Amino acid sequence: MSEPATRVIGLGNPLEGDDGLGLLALARLADRFAFDPPVAFVDGGTWGLALLPEIEGAERVLFLDAIRAGAAPGTLLALEGDAPPRRLSAKLSPHQIDLCEVLALAALRGSVPRHLLALGLEPAMLEFGAPLSPALAERLDDLVERAREELEAWGHRATPREPTGRAARD
Repeated sequence: MSEPATRVIGLGNPLEGDDGLGLLALARLADRFAFDPPVAFVDGGTWGLALLPEIEGAERVLFLDAIRAGAAPGTLLALEGDAPPRRLSAKLSPHQIDLCEVLALAALRGSVPRHLLALGLEPAMLEFGAPLSPALAERLDDLVERAREELEAWGHRATPREPTGRAARD
């Protein structure tokens, strides 16, 4: 069986408050929906260059992450095409530095996915040991819904499933 052409990659460090948003959104999306054709859900955490095979092997990549853009905390943000590498090059958190390098290496190798999209929320708090801020906890379902909509626009029919509770933690 071949790998799914679409990857959803959650990024971040759950030990640093809002920086763990991407992983929470990834878990919630995978818990609440089944997609046809299937998508690959990848816990990218802070993998850095180890993400290269996941990115190069995809036709479409949807990143889920906390994205700092100077907006109000909890603002839903979308970066498409060339915007994710440029925007993430601002060195906003440790894993984003590595993501820029991964995307630059994929570009040098001529293997950047045809469709790149980063979805996230403007963080309120990036502190070691802090939980997800109330501003982001309140908007987490909005981010998951936007990710579902984007995947459907890419041709993946979403079927709701009974949540298992694995992604219930905020």
